[in-house]
Amino acid sequence: MCKVKLIPWQLGLLDIHFIQTGRGVSAFYIFPDGTTLLVDAGDMSDTQTRVSTPRTSRRVPDFSRTAPGWIVEYIRRFGPHGMATKLDYALITHWHDDHFGEIDAQSKLSKTGAYRMSGIMEVGDAIQIDCLIDRGFAFPILGQEDGTMLDAAWQRDYVQRTNDDGGLVATINEYLKFVNYHKRHSGMRHELFTVGSCEQLVLKYAACDYPRFRIRNLCGGGRVWTGEAQDNIVVVTRRDENNLSAAFKLNYDAFKFFTGGDISGMDKSTTQSDMDSMEAHVAPLIGAVDVATLNHHGSRDSCNPYYVRTLRPRVWIGQSWSSDQPGEDAFRRLISSKLYPNARDLYATDMLDSLKLVIGDVLDESYRSLHGHIVVRVQAGGQNYSVSVLDMYDEQWPLLACRDYLAR
Repeated sequence: MCKVKLIPWQLGLLDIHFIQTGRGVSAFYIFPDGTTLLVDAGDMSDTQTRVSTPRTSRRVPDFSRTAPGWIVEYIRRFGPHGMATKLDYALITHWHDDHFGEIDAQSKLSKTGAYRMSGIMEVGDAIQIDCLIDRGFAFPILGQEDGTMLDAAWQRDYVQRTNDDGGLVATINEYLKFVNYHKRHSGMRHELFTVGSCEQLVLKYAACDYPRFRIRNLCGGGRVWTGEAQDNIVVVTRRDENNLSAAFKLNYDAFKFFTGGDISGMDKSTTQSDMDSMEAHVAPLIGAVDVATLNHHGSRDSCNPYYVRTLRPRVWIGQSWSSDQPGEDAFRRLISSKLYPNARDLYATDMLDSLKLVIGDVLDESYRSLHGHIVVRVQAGGQNYSVSVLDMYDEQWPLLACRDYLAR
């Protein structure tokens, strides 16, 4: 049987690919002029107990490559035809393994021998990255160049996952070796995510042809743009690693999109909205959008009522890999017609059977797709976009479904 494939990207299209590997999250963007951006490259270690239980997605499509190896193959397959296979930008939203990698005793050396590889380091070893951006090392990591000075609270939070062979501290150190090597030898730029800027993630090849394309950096590293002058910033007190995530809003003509990493909006000790949360601070800056990702994978501390009511997207996308993604509380907020009456569709990269057993049939009623790579494709002018689902179990990634939408 002939398998239907996604029509290749063409000039004028905006593509956003949410890649499912089973070991974390990653999203590959192709801007209208062919500029490329990778947001995160999750790579949870296979030595972790949780990845071998029903709690966590299995690695897909198979074990013939590592998770970042499959990300590299995906970029090579779907990147702009006729252009060099490289990443103009890569953004690491925050320092968690499901977003940038995790070194363990089995991690291989790079082909140069300069650093061990996992996540973004392995991607960058295979594909040139012109500009690597991250949230920085303020809060809770003290700003030492080599990343070795860590504050006591941060160490307490992660010491149970740190040893001589791996863990977050080891991964940060290998990441910094990777950065320093490529700054010296391949000309890679390394930048701090600049909150408030709309001049950091820009079109590189034909900006004049698409004057209504813009990405605005809204929060990162505990800093939030106020919506006024670019340098008008406030610092939020919620400084756990998730709430330090880099987040941005993308506009392409009429189309509006937001992605927020792992920021949250609920008080973890109660079921009440946290109005000093990152979600509460950024929601008025975002406003109504067409498509939004679920913050923190839709975990129960995300998607507070004020945030959901403010964004009210037509499409919610969950980059899920765990049996609590989405949390039932968050899911009920997402589908609530009391928060906004408009129609909405939900998509998940991998909805685990254990979660479906807990929440029940209402999941099938609310989700357009429960498994697969998800591709948002926006047509020139931004009035029309589609959401496609690709088979994540087949390494040819054939097209399973496609649905068309109109922008607001």
